[in-house]
Amino acid sequence: MAKRDYYEILGVSKGASKDELKKAYRKKAVKFHPDKNPGDKAAEEKFKEIGEAYEALSDPQKRAAYDQYGHAAFDNRSQGFGSAGRGGGFHDPFDIFREVFGGGGGGGGSIFEDLFGEGGRRDPSGPQRGSDLRYDLEITFEEAALGCAKQVPITKLDACDLCNGTGAAPGSKLTTCSTCGGRGQVVSSRGIFSIAQTCPACEGVGKRVEKPCPKCRGAGRIEGTKTIKLKIPPGVDTGARLRSSGNGEAGLRGGARGDLYVVLHVREHEIFERSKDDLLCEVPVSFVQATLGSDLSVPTLQGQAKIRIPAGTQSGTVFRLKGKGIKNVQGYGVGDLHVRVSVEVPTQLNPEQTEKLKKFAELCDDKVNPISTSFFEKARKFFSG
Repeated sequence: MAKRDYYEILGVSKGASKDELKKAYRKKAVKFHPDKNPGDKAAEEKFKEIGEAYEALSDPQKRAAYDQYGHAAFDNRSQGFGSAGRGGGFHDPFDIFREVFGGGGGGGGSIFEDLFGEGGRRDPSGPQRGSDLRYDLEITFEEAALGCAKQVPITKLDACDLCNGTGAAPGSKLTTCSTCGGRGQVVSSRGIFSIAQTCPACEGVGKRVEKPCPKCRGAGRIEGTKTIKLKIPPGVDTGARLRSSGNGEAGLRGGARGDLYVVLHVREHEIFERSKDDLLCEVPVSFVQATLGSDLSVPTLQGQAKIRIPAGTQSGTVFRLKGKGIKNVQGYGVGDLHVRVSVEVPTQLNPEQTEKLKKFAELCDDKVNPISTSFFEKARKFFSG
């Protein structure tokens, strides 16, 4: 599915100022923030989309690149997300949100209370979204060019199947924490100062289960390994990031799952070099082939192809095979294959071959080697004066 235009996502024109961008982002980010739309997966996806659009357009360099190349400007950048946070080309939409609004999120007097009202405060005992995960996957040159399907093993925290992620044993229920009275924090006095700390009994949740689940010991999640099927489209390159929605870690207390971000690393090829969607292949030819001309078989990603080497071909001459390169990952056609001829100089000649080559040299005149003749004529003129 093609990505939507960033300006369209924010609802602004291409000439929008920085203040207009921020105003549009603030309005839409508040509307689709997951805290205001708990359990609404579509709203969560829109929130991420809005954050990505704002980050690209609010940065002058990224905006200039996007205006010129569109989404292709960011295709080859490493944009992976770590398990404890996000990094690379685009950042965590929640970090962007906090940066724009100037708040930390969660807890009394927070930005969420200011924006969403009391009903929108983040409940420490309520659902919490699971963490996003990053997986670095190495693939072959051919797999990147032609596309492939992969199965990757991911070790992550999944919801406990015995308690369905609640952390409570079957039949048990949540009760208010007696240590903090449900506040999630305990206050201790140090002289004239009062220090609030996370409640050690409930770990800041404010509630405790009567009887913890025996399988997950009240955590609600257990670590396990799951094999994820991944379809890699043709034309990807090193640094490309694929998102597998909902395959990150399980959320807490029924919260939404995080996403899995797979960052691709393409191995180098023994024959081909890549330049965007074009391929370069250097093919050796013999002195005789280059001199007399020849039909030459050359490798392509789709198999063998033939090119005609005309008589007198010089080393370094490049022949283009249209449409024999790599399919553009955005669907904008197919690149070309450029075959560069390298004339191989004979070595280890036997006496008979050496003698015949000397006789050949005696038969040659200036017309046989026009390039070297022209060069040395220019050199003589340079040194004479």
